[in-house]
Amino acid sequence: MLKPGLILLCPLLLSACASDQPLVAAPPIDNGCPRVVPCSLPPANPRSNEGLSQEIDQLEQAWHACAAQVDMIVECQQQQEQKAHE
Repeated sequence: MLKPGLILLCPLLLSACASDQPLVAAPPIDNGCPRVVPCSLPPANPRSNEGLSQEIDQLEQAWHACAAQVDMIVECQQQQEQKAHE
C-alpha cells in the first residue's frame, strides 16, 4: 500500500513535465495556389422524366465545376514543383 506522502509527491513530479509556455500553432503555409471552394451538388427532386433530365444536366455541371478547381490546383502545384527544381 502506498503511503499518503508518496501519493502527494506524484502530481508534483508530473507537473515538472508540463511546459510553462503555451504551444504556438505553426502559421499556415501559403503555397501561392488559388483558393478553392468546397464542391457541392445541387439537391435533386425530379417529378418527371424531363425533370430528371434537367437534374442530370445540373449534376454534370456541378461535377465539371468541381473538376475544374481540382485541375487548377494540380496545375499550380506542378508549376511550383518545376520552379523548385530549377
